[in-house]
Amino acid sequence: MIHEFAFRFRAPAGGLAVNLRAEVAPLEGGIPAHSVQIYRNIWLGLPTAGLHWKDAAWLAFGVSLNARALSELVPDGVLLRTSSLDCPLSDYRSEAAALAMDGWLHERFDLESSGAAVTYDASRGGFAFSWGETADPFSDAPP
Repeated sequence: MIHEFAFRFRAPAGGLAVNLRAEVAPLEGGIPAHSVQIYRNIWLGLPTAGLHWKDAAWLAFGVSLNARALSELVPDGVLLRTSSLDCPLSDYRSEAAALAMDGWLHERFDLESSGAAVTYDASRGGFAFSWGETADPFSDAPP
């Protein structure tokens, strides 16, 4: 069954909005096309068309933030099949896809917080994303 999660963050000058529609499916019958292995038996199924590569990467990162805990919770594995991702009337930041996936996972599964969050930092001129104890995957800073 497909579930929708609406991520919303209001800021003084606009905000972020992402609607994510996805479902949980068992791994029976093998790994489907258009899917990415995130961790062990945790797979992310992506829509067959219309998704920007950055959105796909940030969705995968959102799953990876919770992958170890999810793997312990569902040791036989799981496919998280994404059917759509859209950003209605909002500022566009592909990082919000990770926050939407993180929120969707926390609604579907009993997982501890990953620490993923966004704030608005006027001194830096915009949105500031944090990923708990995990580094930004697109950062050029050394680990």
